[in-house]
Amino acid sequence: MSDFFTGESSPGMIDWTTMPTYNTIMSLAAGAGLLALVLFVRDLLRPHAEDPVSTDGWALTFGSLGVILTLTGLHMSLTWPLASGGFAFDNVIFGETSLGFGVLMSALAIYLWKRGETVAESPAPLVTVARAARPLSIFIAGLGLALIAIMAAGIVYQLFAAPPQEPISGAFAEWPIVEAIFMSALFGLIGVGAVLAPFAISAFARTQRGQATHQAAAVRVPLVAKIVGWLWLISGLVFVLFGAMNFYTHIGLIVNTM
Repeated sequence: MSDFFTGESSPGMIDWTTMPTYNTIMSLAAGAGLLALVLFVRDLLRPHAEDPVSTDGWALTFGSLGVILTLTGLHMSLTWPLASGGFAFDNVIFGETSLGFGVLMSALAIYLWKRGETVAESPAPLVTVARAARPLSIFIAGLGLALIAIMAAGIVYQLFAAPPQEPISGAFAEWPIVEAIFMSALFGLIGVGAVLAPFAISAFARTQRGQATHQAAAVRVPLVAKIVGWLWLISGLVFVLFGAMNFYTHIGLIVNTM
């Protein structure tokens, strides 16, 4: 049981000066970003007659998370820091997906910062945002397909397995398929949600402004939007918890192998 929480000690196994690893903060920010998107849509759906949506607050939220993911994702995508340790594929899996998600959140933050007053004063703020976001559907769906491809690669090649030197996750090192299925399924859930997201955006964008009032019930939530919301809510929560846990497990891995 002690090895479960401490991992195996293998001093000198990894030269961390040549392999900077920061998918801990990336995982945390990505999970928080997915949760924020779901809560943002719910905020836009609620009645705003006496309590307008705080576009400044959401701009700060998406801007902060977008900066983290854009900078770390860009650095990982361009420099491939994990290649020296034999994990070149992780630069693609974590770096490029984080970069894409970070840029999208940064774009949303800039939009809300520049057009926040228009959104807040709209009788149907979700319709306004959906119509602005509709052209991005191509890239959103593309990222979704990429995540589904990552899911397939993760299962076929049994990626994501932690070494026995890593606490908690390393306890399953003898069965690499366990973490391969767990992480691959997580990427797959997000990917399916991203592929379906353009249909949800289009459904909201087609809502006639005259049919929408300050009453949240006036904007009908299509089934596809509910599915996307639940997929991203569940996967976002898991990513936040898993990322937070990795701050412990990755520190343990570094201590055991440096």
